[in-house]
Amino acid sequence: MNKSVNLTITAVIMALMALGSSACSGDGADAKDNTVAATVNGKKIMLTEVEHLISKQTQGQQAQLSPLQLAQARLQVLESLIQKEVLLQRAEKENLKPTEDEITQYITAKKQEAGLTEEEFLRQIKAQNETEQSLREEARKLLAIQKLQAKYTGSVSISDREVEDYYTKNKESFTLGKGVELAAIIVDPADNGAQDDAKGEAEAKLKIDNIYQQLKNADFAEVARARSEDRSNVQGGDIGFATEAQLKQNNFPDALITRFFTMQVGDYTDPVEFSGRWYVFKLKRKQTETENRTLESPGVRQDITEALRSQRQQLLNLVLLEVAMVEAKVVNNLAASMLANPSNLGLRPASAEAAGSPAAGQSATPNQSPAAGSSSSASPAGSGSK
Repeated sequence: MNKSVNLTITAVIMALMALGSSACSGDGADAKDNTVAATVNGKKIMLTEVEHLISKQTQGQQAQLSPLQLAQARLQVLESLIQKEVLLQRAEKENLKPTEDEITQYITAKKQEAGLTEEEFLRQIKAQNETEQSLREEARKLLAIQKLQAKYTGSVSISDREVEDYYTKNKESFTLGKGVELAAIIVDPADNGAQDDAKGEAEAKLKIDNIYQQLKNADFAEVARARSEDRSNVQGGDIGFATEAQLKQNNFPDALITRFFTMQVGDYTDPVEFSGRWYVFKLKRKQTETENRTLESPGVRQDITEALRSQRQQLLNLVLLEVAMVEAKVVNNLAASMLANPSNLGLRPASAEAAGSPAAGQSATPNQSPAAGSSSSASPAGSGSK
């Protein structure tokens, strides 16, 4: 479904790795390997970090990857770690560090969003081979980078002229037929690598029922961000406005469409299943007849302003990353090793065991250890590898 204000940017959206995603596992296998995958201004990124991430993202099935897939995964994960380290070092250089209280508040908020008790939270991080301290360290890095981004994008403003120009050039997109604006929490039985991923029909049904109960005491958008298995989770589940015809084109059941128009704004449905996935929908707005919306119609000016601001902030985040990457001294041992050993990409197959299985290969230069790269399901901090 398309939003009535559909502002997109062709650049890759700046995304940081999720809380806890790059924390070292700290197991014995990791501790035995000292291969340096890359350095950023002399700061080492160990191969064990890369392997730990790949293991998490493949649920320990990295041995099933082909040599080419494994090499690509390692390169991508390593690139995301390099970008993250570059931004972190710049934030520290500019003294943009979170306080211990801010870190505690952030982690507490994440627990609440996920609807976890303290006992459940501790059990979950233990199952992921993490510790409270490793999560605090990841939160520290994440918040420092957010502070850095906010320093350069927080003052972005959009003029009335820009809003008016956009409206004038896109008037047709503001003609609304009968329809509804929705947010959704989506659970997919397929293995999609999402955080808190439900695998199989039974797990999906159990998860969506748990979410439905959780919504009775939690904010819909926050639960969507924490638990929805769809890219709309970053917008708090917002999937935009759709006309009746568009809903039907997207295979919404007729009974559900009818129900949307009988609901009150702010209400949400019980779990519904169609097209192979489970949903809980929240009604944000409903339009009962065709309307030619103007700049003075409720929400139009604000929607355009926020979309233009977000677009500009995303671009500035990419620019910030590019500048930081150019100014940093990055040595990618893994890439050098692959070039030096093209027949086997400088690697040996990953171990099927722990997250810390090392990659082998010949050193690209004397006294340099080969490194391994990164996972295709990682969320890189941006583009612009060096």
